[in-house]
Amino acid sequence: MARLRFVHAADLHLDSPFTGLRTVEPAIAGALQEATFDAFSNIIELCVSERVDALLIAGDIFDGADRSLRAQLKFVDGLNRLSNAGIRSFVCHGNHDPLNGWEARLAFPEGSHRFAAEVEGFPVFPDAPGRAMVYGISYPRREVRENLVPRFGGVERGPFNIGLLHANVDSDPAHEAYAPCSLGDLERTAAIDYWALGHVHTRRVLRETSPSIVYPGNPQGRHPNERGPRGVYLV
Repeated sequence: MARLRFVHAADLHLDSPFTGLRTVEPAIAGALQEATFDAFSNIIELCVSERVDALLIAGDIFDGADRSLRAQLKFVDGLNRLSNAGIRSFVCHGNHDPLNGWEARLAFPEGSHRFAAEVEGFPVFPDAPGRAMVYGISYPRREVRENLVPRFGGVERGPFNIGLLHANVDSDPAHEAYAPCSLGDLERTAAIDYWALGHVHTRRVLRETSPSIVYPGNPQGRHPNERGPRGVYLV
């Protein structure tokens, strides 16, 4: 297979209010308020500097269904930077930013794909659609308690298929049971080679290969309990 390079991110939570801001100095509070935007900017810089083929974002781009206009403008600006660099982007929405949330009428750039409420697929390379495909699904509303993995059952085998999904695998107690599924469900979906997951904020590789099943965690901690290294995966 021809080489494919992508960045797998999730749970950006742009414009997150952060817990505990009232207890810190104003200068620190200001830095924290900008932290999610700074993290997203760093992700865009990484994509450009590494000359990847695509950026994948597995849900919760925004912090709430009533996503702020500032967060939307910053997000679309980042996608435009990628598009101008010839890098494609693939986005699905999760419980914090479902499709039925308030949204300004901002146009996504050419080469950026946002998934709908049913599984659909887009090629990473439009001039060679057989090389690699990204399949994904977005939450139509916040409360999705259904296992969404069976909806990927119609995906046909290809040289390399990526599944973009916001879900709770094996009932992680630290997160709401949205789109619950088991590791076995993901493993048995034979047509997917890499599961690009979101929802769990701790970085986890549930399976390394055949298929790879990966949570990148969130790129920026949002409260004192989310400590330690944060980031994305360069794949």
